[in-house]
Amino acid sequence: MNNQPKIWTKSFISISLTQFLVFIAFYLLLTTLPIYVINNLDGSEAEGGLVVTVMLIAAIIVRPFSANLLDKVGKKKGLVGSVSIFTATTFLYIWVDSLTPLLFIRFFHGLSFGVITTATGAIAADIIPASRKGAGLGYFAMAMNLAVVVGPFIGLSLIQFVSFKTVFIILSIIMVTGVFCSMLVQVSPGTENMDTKPAKNFSIHQLIEVKAIPIALISSIVSLSYASIISFISVYADSLGLASAASFFFLVFAVVMILSRPSFGRAFDTKGPRVVIIPCLLIFAVGLIVLSFTQTALLLLVAAGLIGLGYGTLLPSFQTMSIQTASVARSGHATATFFMLYDAGIALGSFIWGAVVAGFGFKNLYLICAVLVILTAILFNFYYTKANKKQNVARKAAGEN
Repeated sequence: MNNQPKIWTKSFISISLTQFLVFIAFYLLLTTLPIYVINNLDGSEAEGGLVVTVMLIAAIIVRPFSANLLDKVGKKKGLVGSVSIFTATTFLYIWVDSLTPLLFIRFFHGLSFGVITTATGAIAADIIPASRKGAGLGYFAMAMNLAVVVGPFIGLSLIQFVSFKTVFIILSIIMVTGVFCSMLVQVSPGTENMDTKPAKNFSIHQLIEVKAIPIALISSIVSLSYASIISFISVYADSLGLASAASFFFLVFAVVMILSRPSFGRAFDTKGPRVVIIPCLLIFAVGLIVLSFTQTALLLLVAAGLIGLGYGTLLPSFQTMSIQTASVARSGHATATFFMLYDAGIALGSFIWGAVVAGFGFKNLYLICAVLVILTAILFNFYYTKANKKQNVARKAAGEN
Protein backbone atom coordinates (compact mmCIF):
# COMPACT_ATOMS: atom_id res chain seq x y z
CA MET A 1 0.00 0.00 0.00
CA ASN A 2 2.90 2.41 0.74
CA ASN A 3 4.12 2.07 -2.86
CA GLN A 4 0.84 3.39 -4.27
CA PRO A 5 1.05 6.78 -6.06
CA LYS A 6 -0.19 9.73 -3.99
CA ILE A 7 -3.61 11.25 -4.51
CA TRP A 8 -3.38 14.13 -2.00
CA THR A 9 -0.88 16.32 -3.80
CA LYS A 10 -0.80 20.14 -3.60
CA SER A 11 -2.59 20.41 -6.94
CA PHE A 12 -5.26 17.87 -5.99
CA ILE A 13 -5.98 19.68 -2.72
CA SER A 14 -6.09 23.03 -4.55
CA ILE A 15 -8.46 21.83 -7.28
CA SER A 16 -10.68 20.17 -4.65
CA LEU A 17 -10.81 23.40 -2.60
CA THR A 18 -11.63 25.38 -5.74
CA GLN A 19 -14.48 22.97 -6.49
CA PHE A 20 -15.67 23.14 -2.88
CA LEU A 21 -15.80 26.96 -2.79
CA VAL A 22 -17.53 27.25 -6.18
CA PHE A 23 -20.20 24.76 -5.11
CA ILE A 24 -20.65 26.51 -1.77
CA ALA A 25 -21.59 29.59 -3.79
CA PHE A 26 -23.79 27.51 -6.10
CA TYR A 27 -25.77 25.79 -3.33
CA LEU A 28 -25.91 28.87 -1.08
CA LEU A 29 -27.52 30.86 -3.90
CA LEU A 30 -29.70 27.89 -4.90
CA THR A 31 -31.36 27.86 -1.48
CA THR A 32 -31.44 31.59 -0.64
CA LEU A 33 -32.21 33.35 -3.94
CA PRO A 34 -35.80 32.07 -4.20
CA ILE A 35 -36.39 33.51 -0.71
CA TYR A 36 -34.71 36.76 -1.80
CA VAL A 37 -36.91 36.99 -4.90
CA ILE A 38 -40.13 36.40 -2.95
CA ASN A 39 -39.36 38.50 0.15
CA ASN A 40 -37.17 41.31 -1.19
CA LEU A 41 -38.12 41.64 -4.86
CA ASP A 42 -41.85 40.92 -4.43
CA GLY A 43 -41.65 38.00 -6.84
CA SER A 44 -43.76 34.85 -7.03
CA GLU A 45 -42.76 31.27 -6.18
CA ALA A 46 -42.52 30.56 -9.92
CA GLU A 47 -40.12 33.50 -10.38
CA GLY A 48 -38.14 32.25 -7.39
CA GLY A 49 -37.74 28.90 -9.14
CA LEU A 50 -36.81 30.62 -12.40
CA VAL A 51 -33.60 32.06 -10.92
CA VAL A 52 -32.48 28.47 -10.28
CA THR A 53 -33.48 27.15 -13.71
CA VAL A 54 -31.85 30.00 -15.67
CA MET A 55 -28.40 29.27 -14.27
CA LEU A 56 -28.63 25.55 -15.03
CA ILE A 57 -29.82 26.25 -18.59
CA ALA A 58 -26.80 28.51 -19.16
CA ALA A 59 -24.45 25.84 -17.80
CA ILE A 60 -25.98 23.19 -20.07
CA ILE A 61 -25.69 25.48 -23.12
CA VAL A 62 -22.00 26.22 -22.53
CA ARG A 63 -20.95 22.63 -21.70
CA PRO A 64 -20.41 21.44 -25.30
CA PHE A 65 -18.17 24.47 -26.03
CA SER A 66 -16.25 24.51 -22.74
CA ALA A 67 -13.91 21.64 -23.60
CA ASN A 68 -12.95 23.35 -26.88
CA LEU A 69 -12.30 26.56 -24.97
CA LEU A 70 -10.01 24.71 -22.56
CA ASP A 71 -8.16 23.19 -25.52
CA LYS A 72 -7.62 26.66 -26.98
CA VAL A 73 -6.41 28.49 -23.87
CA GLY A 74 -5.15 25.58 -21.75
CA LYS A 75 -6.83 24.00 -18.73
CA LYS A 76 -4.99 26.07 -16.11
CA LYS A 77 -5.74 29.42 -17.78
CA GLY A 78 -9.31 28.31 -18.45
CA LEU A 79 -9.74 27.39 -14.79
CA VAL A 80 -8.32 30.61 -13.37
CA GLY A 81 -10.16 32.74 -15.94
CA SER A 82 -13.56 31.10 -15.40
CA VAL A 83 -13.25 31.20 -11.59
CA SER A 84 -12.29 34.88 -11.82
CA ILE A 85 -15.34 35.65 -13.99
CA PHE A 86 -17.56 33.59 -11.66
CA THR A 87 -16.22 35.62 -8.71
CA ALA A 88 -16.69 38.97 -10.47
CA THR A 89 -20.28 37.97 -11.29
CA THR A 90 -20.87 37.07 -7.63
CA PHE A 91 -20.08 40.68 -6.67
CA LEU A 92 -22.87 41.90 -9.00
CA TYR A 93 -25.55 40.38 -6.73
CA ILE A 94 -24.74 43.09 -4.17
CA TRP A 95 -26.36 45.77 -6.36
CA VAL A 96 -29.37 43.83 -7.71
CA ASP A 97 -32.74 45.39 -6.85
CA SER A 98 -35.13 43.85 -9.40
CA LEU A 99 -35.84 40.51 -11.05
CA THR A 100 -34.80 41.19 -14.66
CA PRO A 101 -31.15 42.11 -13.95
CA LEU A 102 -30.99 39.21 -11.49
CA LEU A 103 -32.00 36.78 -14.26
CA PHE A 104 -29.28 38.21 -16.54
CA ILE A 105 -26.70 37.79 -13.77
CA ARG A 106 -27.86 34.23 -13.12
CA PHE A 107 -27.51 33.35 -16.81
CA PHE A 108 -24.03 34.87 -16.96
CA HIS A 109 -23.13 33.07 -13.73
CA GLY A 110 -24.24 29.80 -15.29
CA LEU A 111 -21.93 30.28 -18.28
CA SER A 112 -18.81 30.61 -16.11
CA PHE A 113 -20.06 27.81 -13.84
CA GLY A 114 -20.31 25.45 -16.82
CA VAL A 115 -16.70 26.16 -17.83
CA ILE A 116 -15.41 25.87 -14.24
CA THR A 117 -16.94 22.45 -13.60
CA THR A 118 -15.64 21.15 -16.92
CA ALA A 119 -12.14 22.46 -16.08
CA THR A 120 -12.06 21.16 -12.50
CA GLY A 121 -13.28 17.71 -13.50
CA ALA A 122 -10.81 17.42 -16.38
CA ILE A 123 -7.85 18.68 -14.33
CA ALA A 124 -8.69 16.38 -11.40
CA ALA A 125 -8.85 13.42 -13.80
CA ASP A 126 -5.45 14.38 -15.24
CA ILE A 127 -3.58 14.81 -11.94
CA ILE A 128 -4.96 11.68 -10.22
CA PRO A 129 -2.76 8.59 -10.86
CA ALA A 130 -4.39 6.21 -13.35
CA SER A 131 -4.28 3.27 -10.93
CA ARG A 132 -6.22 5.26 -8.30
CA LYS A 133 -8.68 7.06 -10.58
CA GLY A 134 -11.81 5.66 -8.91
CA ALA A 135 -10.69 6.51 -5.37
CA GLY A 136 -9.28 9.90 -6.38
CA LEU A 137 -12.36 11.10 -8.25
CA GLY A 138 -14.45 9.82 -5.35
CA TYR A 139 -12.55 12.09 -2.95
CA PHE A 140 -12.80 14.93 -5.47
CA ALA A 141 -16.59 14.49 -5.72
CA MET A 142 -16.84 14.87 -1.94
CA ALA A 143 -15.94 18.55 -2.38
CA MET A 144 -19.21 19.04 -4.24
CA ASN A 145 -21.25 16.82 -1.94
CA LEU A 146 -19.94 18.56 1.18
CA ALA A 147 -20.89 21.89 -0.36
CA VAL A 148 -24.48 20.58 -0.53
CA VAL A 149 -24.44 20.78 3.28
CA VAL A 150 -22.15 23.75 3.90
CA GLY A 151 -23.60 26.13 1.29
CA PRO A 152 -27.27 26.00 2.38
CA PHE A 153 -26.23 25.94 6.06
CA ILE A 154 -24.20 29.16 5.71
CA GLY A 155 -26.83 30.86 3.59
CA LEU A 156 -29.91 29.93 5.64
CA SER A 157 -28.08 30.75 8.89
CA LEU A 158 -26.85 34.15 7.70
CA ILE A 159 -30.22 35.41 6.44
CA GLN A 160 -31.57 34.98 9.98
CA PHE A 161 -29.18 37.67 11.24
CA VAL A 162 -27.96 39.85 8.37
CA SER A 163 -29.30 41.39 5.16
CA PHE A 164 -29.07 39.67 1.79
CA LYS A 165 -26.61 42.36 0.69
CA THR A 166 -24.28 41.30 3.51
CA VAL A 167 -24.71 37.65 2.49
CA PHE A 168 -23.67 38.50 -1.07
CA ILE A 169 -20.62 40.42 0.22
CA ILE A 170 -19.53 37.46 2.38
CA LEU A 171 -20.05 35.06 -0.53
CA SER A 172 -17.97 37.29 -2.83
CA ILE A 173 -15.10 37.26 -0.32
CA ILE A 174 -15.32 33.45 -0.16
CA MET A 175 -15.04 33.31 -3.95
CA VAL A 176 -11.94 35.54 -3.95
CA THR A 177 -10.35 32.73 -1.90
CA GLY A 178 -11.46 30.37 -4.66
CA VAL A 179 -9.52 32.40 -7.24
CA PHE A 180 -6.32 32.05 -5.16
CA CYS A 181 -6.90 28.28 -4.81
CA SER A 182 -7.28 27.93 -8.59
CA MET A 183 -3.96 29.70 -9.10
CA LEU A 184 -2.18 27.10 -6.95
CA VAL A 185 -3.21 24.23 -9.24
CA GLN A 186 -0.35 22.87 -11.35
CA VAL A 187 -1.29 21.20 -14.63
CA SER A 188 1.23 18.96 -16.39
CA PRO A 189 2.24 20.37 -19.80
CA GLY A 190 1.48 16.95 -21.28
CA THR A 191 -2.19 17.24 -20.34
CA GLU A 192 -2.78 20.89 -21.30
CA ASN A 193 -3.39 20.03 -24.98
CA MET A 194 -3.57 23.63 -26.12
CA ASP A 195 -4.98 23.59 -29.65
CA THR A 196 -3.82 26.50 -31.76
CA LYS A 197 -4.87 25.01 -35.13
CA PRO A 198 -8.31 25.99 -36.39
CA ALA A 199 -10.52 23.07 -37.31
CA LYS A 200 -10.95 22.61 -41.05
CA ASN A 201 -14.42 21.10 -40.87
CA PHE A 202 -16.98 21.23 -38.10
CA SER A 203 -17.58 17.93 -36.33
CA ILE A 204 -19.70 16.86 -33.37
CA HIS A 205 -16.46 15.56 -31.85
CA GLN A 206 -15.33 19.17 -31.42
CA LEU A 207 -18.15 19.71 -28.93
CA ILE A 208 -18.68 16.40 -27.12
CA GLU A 209 -17.05 13.02 -26.52
CA VAL A 210 -19.36 10.59 -28.29
CA LYS A 211 -17.85 7.58 -26.48
CA ALA A 212 -18.94 9.07 -23.14
CA ILE A 213 -22.59 9.53 -24.15
CA PRO A 214 -23.94 6.06 -23.11
CA ILE A 215 -22.66 6.21 -19.52
CA ALA A 216 -23.49 9.94 -19.29
CA LEU A 217 -27.08 9.16 -20.33
CA ILE A 218 -27.30 6.51 -17.62
CA SER A 219 -26.02 9.05 -15.09
CA SER A 220 -28.64 11.56 -16.27
CA ILE A 221 -31.42 9.13 -15.27
CA VAL A 222 -29.87 8.94 -11.80
CA SER A 223 -29.61 12.74 -11.57
CA LEU A 224 -33.23 12.96 -12.75
CA SER A 225 -34.21 10.89 -9.70
CA TYR A 226 -31.88 12.84 -7.40
CA ALA A 227 -33.58 16.08 -8.48
CA SER A 228 -36.57 14.95 -6.40
CA ILE A 229 -34.34 15.17 -3.31
CA ILE A 230 -32.73 18.53 -4.07
CA SER A 231 -35.96 20.23 -5.11
CA PHE A 232 -38.54 18.85 -2.70
CA ILE A 233 -37.02 17.29 0.42
CA SER A 234 -37.50 20.44 2.53
CA VAL A 235 -41.09 20.91 1.28
CA TYR A 236 -41.85 17.21 1.85
CA ALA A 237 -40.42 17.28 5.37
CA ASP A 238 -42.41 20.42 6.16
CA SER A 239 -45.62 18.73 4.97
CA LEU A 240 -44.91 15.89 7.42
CA GLY A 241 -44.22 18.30 10.29
CA LEU A 242 -40.53 17.36 10.22
CA ALA A 243 -39.05 20.71 9.19
CA SER A 244 -36.56 20.72 12.07
CA ALA A 245 -35.28 17.25 11.16
CA ALA A 246 -34.94 18.25 7.50
CA SER A 247 -32.03 20.52 8.39
CA PHE A 248 -30.07 17.38 9.37
CA PHE A 249 -30.96 15.43 6.20
CA PHE A 250 -27.95 16.52 4.15
CA LEU A 251 -25.69 16.39 7.22
CA VAL A 252 -26.43 12.67 7.64
CA PHE A 253 -26.15 12.29 3.86
CA ALA A 254 -22.65 13.85 3.90
CA VAL A 255 -21.35 11.93 6.94
CA VAL A 256 -22.36 8.54 5.51
CA MET A 257 -20.94 9.46 2.11
CA ILE A 258 -17.57 10.49 3.61
CA LEU A 259 -17.30 7.33 5.70
CA SER A 260 -18.12 5.06 2.75
CA ARG A 261 -16.00 6.75 0.05
CA PRO A 262 -12.58 5.15 0.83
CA SER A 263 -13.86 1.56 0.70
CA PHE A 264 -16.06 2.13 -2.36
CA GLY A 265 -13.24 3.95 -4.15
CA ARG A 266 -10.81 1.08 -3.54
CA ALA A 267 -13.43 -1.46 -4.67
CA PHE A 268 -14.01 0.50 -7.90
CA ASP A 269 -10.28 0.47 -8.70
CA THR A 270 -9.60 -3.15 -7.71
CA LYS A 271 -12.85 -5.00 -8.52
CA GLY A 272 -14.37 -2.89 -11.26
CA PRO A 273 -17.34 -0.51 -11.66
CA ARG A 274 -20.16 -3.09 -11.64
CA VAL A 275 -19.27 -4.34 -8.12
CA VAL A 276 -19.77 -0.78 -6.83
CA ILE A 277 -22.42 0.80 -9.06
CA ILE A 278 -25.17 -1.85 -9.05
CA PRO A 279 -25.27 -2.24 -5.22
CA CYS A 280 -25.21 1.57 -4.84
CA LEU A 281 -28.11 1.97 -7.27
CA LEU A 282 -30.13 -0.58 -5.28
CA ILE A 283 -29.24 1.12 -1.98
CA PHE A 284 -30.28 4.47 -3.47
CA ALA A 285 -33.61 2.90 -4.52
CA VAL A 286 -34.19 1.48 -1.03
CA GLY A 287 -33.49 4.95 0.42
CA LEU A 288 -36.13 6.47 -1.85
CA ILE A 289 -38.65 3.78 -0.84
CA VAL A 290 -37.97 4.46 2.87
CA LEU A 291 -38.39 8.18 2.15
CA SER A 292 -41.78 7.57 0.55
CA PHE A 293 -43.07 5.84 3.71
CA THR A 294 -41.45 8.28 6.17
CA GLN A 295 -43.62 9.54 9.00
CA THR A 296 -40.98 10.17 11.68
CA ALA A 297 -37.72 12.08 11.98
CA LEU A 298 -35.83 8.81 12.54
CA LEU A 299 -37.05 7.30 9.26
CA LEU A 300 -36.25 10.54 7.44
CA LEU A 301 -32.65 10.37 8.65
CA VAL A 302 -32.40 6.63 7.90
CA ALA A 303 -33.46 7.47 4.34
CA ALA A 304 -30.82 10.22 4.28
CA GLY A 305 -28.13 7.72 5.29
CA LEU A 306 -29.19 5.18 2.64
CA ILE A 307 -29.35 7.83 -0.08
CA GLY A 308 -25.93 9.20 0.99
CA LEU A 309 -24.48 5.67 0.87
CA GLY A 310 -25.99 4.92 -2.53
CA TYR A 311 -26.13 8.14 -4.52
CA GLY A 312 -22.98 9.63 -2.94
CA THR A 313 -20.87 7.00 -4.70
CA LEU A 314 -22.69 7.03 -8.05
CA LEU A 315 -21.68 10.49 -9.26
CA PRO A 316 -17.87 9.97 -9.02
CA SER A 317 -18.19 6.40 -10.34
CA PHE A 318 -20.09 7.45 -13.46
CA GLN A 319 -17.78 10.42 -13.98
CA THR A 320 -14.75 8.12 -13.77
CA MET A 321 -16.26 5.74 -16.32
CA SER A 322 -17.06 8.65 -18.66
CA ILE A 323 -13.48 9.90 -18.53
CA GLN A 324 -12.09 6.39 -19.00
CA THR A 325 -13.97 6.01 -22.29
CA ALA A 326 -11.76 8.71 -23.83
CA SER A 327 -8.04 9.41 -24.23
CA VAL A 328 -6.20 11.78 -21.87
CA ALA A 329 -6.32 14.42 -24.61
CA ARG A 330 -10.14 14.21 -24.60
CA SER A 331 -10.66 14.28 -20.81
CA GLY A 332 -12.13 17.79 -21.02
CA HIS A 333 -14.63 16.75 -23.70
CA ALA A 334 -15.60 13.63 -21.73
CA THR A 335 -16.10 15.69 -18.57
CA ALA A 336 -18.17 18.30 -20.44
CA THR A 337 -20.34 15.59 -22.02
CA PHE A 338 -20.89 13.93 -18.65
CA PHE A 339 -21.92 17.09 -16.81
CA MET A 340 -24.02 18.38 -19.71
CA LEU A 341 -26.27 15.33 -19.46
CA TYR A 342 -26.04 15.16 -15.66
CA ASP A 343 -27.15 18.82 -15.34
CA ALA A 344 -29.91 18.19 -17.87
CA GLY A 345 -31.26 15.42 -15.62
CA ILE A 346 -31.32 17.77 -12.61
CA ALA A 347 -32.97 20.60 -14.56
CA LEU A 348 -35.56 18.32 -16.19
CA GLY A 349 -36.28 16.54 -12.91
CA SER A 350 -36.90 19.79 -11.05
CA PHE A 351 -39.58 20.63 -13.63
CA ILE A 352 -41.16 17.18 -14.10
CA TRP A 353 -41.36 16.19 -10.44
CA GLY A 354 -43.22 19.39 -9.57
CA ALA A 355 -46.05 18.23 -11.83
CA VAL A 356 -45.88 14.70 -10.38
CA VAL A 357 -46.16 16.02 -6.81
CA ALA A 358 -49.15 18.16 -7.77
CA GLY A 359 -50.92 15.18 -9.32
CA PHE A 360 -49.83 12.20 -7.21
CA GLY A 361 -48.25 13.47 -3.98
CA PHE A 362 -44.81 13.03 -2.43
CA LYS A 363 -45.18 9.36 -1.51
CA ASN A 364 -45.80 8.35 -5.11
CA LEU A 365 -43.08 10.71 -6.34
CA TYR A 366 -40.38 8.89 -4.38
CA LEU A 367 -41.78 5.46 -5.29
CA ILE A 368 -41.65 6.42 -8.98
CA CYS A 369 -38.05 7.59 -8.54
CA ALA A 370 -37.15 4.32 -6.78
CA VAL A 371 -38.54 2.30 -9.71
CA LEU A 372 -36.59 4.52 -12.10
CA VAL A 373 -33.33 3.84 -10.21
CA ILE A 374 -33.97 0.07 -10.22
CA LEU A 375 -34.53 0.20 -13.99
CA THR A 376 -31.26 2.16 -14.25
CA ALA A 377 -29.45 -0.71 -12.49
CA ILE A 378 -30.80 -3.13 -15.12
CA LEU A 379 -29.82 -0.74 -17.93
CA PHE A 380 -26.32 -0.27 -16.52
CA ASN A 381 -25.79 -4.01 -16.17
CA PHE A 382 -26.79 -4.47 -19.84
CA TYR A 383 -24.46 -1.66 -20.94
CA TYR A 384 -21.52 -2.89 -18.87
CA THR A 385 -21.89 -6.51 -20.02
CA LYS A 386 -22.04 -5.44 -23.66
CA ALA A 387 -19.05 -3.08 -23.28
CA ASN A 388 -17.01 -5.83 -21.60
CA LYS A 389 -17.76 -8.30 -24.41
CA LYS A 390 -16.67 -5.71 -26.96
CA GLN A 391 -13.40 -5.10 -25.08
CA ASN A 392 -12.69 -8.84 -24.80
CA VAL A 393 -13.22 -9.30 -28.54
CA ALA A 394 -10.87 -6.38 -29.24
CA ARG A 395 -8.20 -7.79 -26.88
CA LYS A 396 -8.49 -11.23 -28.50
CA ALA A 397 -8.15 -9.74 -31.98
CA ALA A 398 -5.12 -7.72 -30.89
CA GLY A 399 -3.53 -10.84 -29.37
CA GLU A 400 -4.01 -12.84 -32.55
CA ASN A 401 -2.37 -10.08 -34.54
